[in-house]
Amino acid sequence: AEQTGGTRGLFAGGYRGSPNTSVDTIDFINVDTTSDASDFGNLTAAAVLGSGFASRTRGVISLGAIPSNDQSDTIDFVTISSTGNASDFGNLTIGRRSSGGCSSSTRGLFGGGVNPGGQVRIDYITIAQTGDAVTFGDLTSSRTELGGCASPTRGIFVGGQPANNTIDFVTISTLGDAADFGDLTDARPMYNSACSNAIRGLFGGNKHPASVNTIDFITIATTGNALDFGDLTRTNSELAAVSSPTRGVWGGGHYPAKVDVIDYVQIMSKGNAIDFGNLQVARGRFAGSCSNGHGGLG
Repeated sequence: AEQTGGTRGLFAGGYRGSPNTSVDTIDFINVDTTSDASDFGNLTAAAVLGSGFASRTRGVISLGAIPSNDQSDTIDFVTISSTGNASDFGNLTIGRRSSGGCSSSTRGLFGGGVNPGGQVRIDYITIAQTGDAVTFGDLTSSRTELGGCASPTRGIFVGGQPANNTIDFVTISTLGDAADFGDLTDARPMYNSACSNAIRGLFGGNKHPASVNTIDFITIATTGNALDFGDLTRTNSELAAVSSPTRGVWGGGHYPAKVDVIDYVQIMSKGNAIDFGNLQVARGRFAGSCSNGHGGLG
């Protein structure tokens, strides 16, 4: 686990209010406490429907959709242990929104997305460097609004549009196409939110077609169908998720309006989520989320 003051989780960008207004806000929490989120800084642009991942030191966010570009290729990064505004990292191989993100300690992957239809492509970057993404391979099918999480060796991409219950996996240190892992307990077509420790991956909330409170889990080193873990504190979609080696945390969302609620669970148990605190501002459809203690880091 991270040894510099605990695991930090970041929630970046998103839509707030009604009508939707995109924001550049980055919130942070200490995953292993309970409390309200604090201000970290700002993205390089207001953004929604991106994806995120991190090493122990650096958080990386693809901006998704920004006011000037509905399928942006911009990638931002921050130093997680500090606070401050994001800097430009580089660009995706193709502009897209609504991709899924996962990483090991060295390599980060962006899978799927919209430009303008569903995409099958997986990109990768080396987190410690800056520069443009490179093609990794393909998902088992083209889709958007999928979630991502990882162990130190495997990356997981889950759910998405068109409505499906698919779970894909890749070996992060190689290149190549994803393989079928198994299925969710039901189809989760929209705004999937995933987190993990090194052993288990958890998938919470979503629309099917209405918002649900379901949390599923898998054992990442195996293959097979997901099992029921428990429930979020409310039916919810458009959430973002972060994790430490012991906790999974979901923040924000939309049901029936934007919410600021943060929930958490103990990853290696099963059961219903507990209230953690609140975001600075209610919002959903985040640009991305990440932590410096997630499952891909070991």
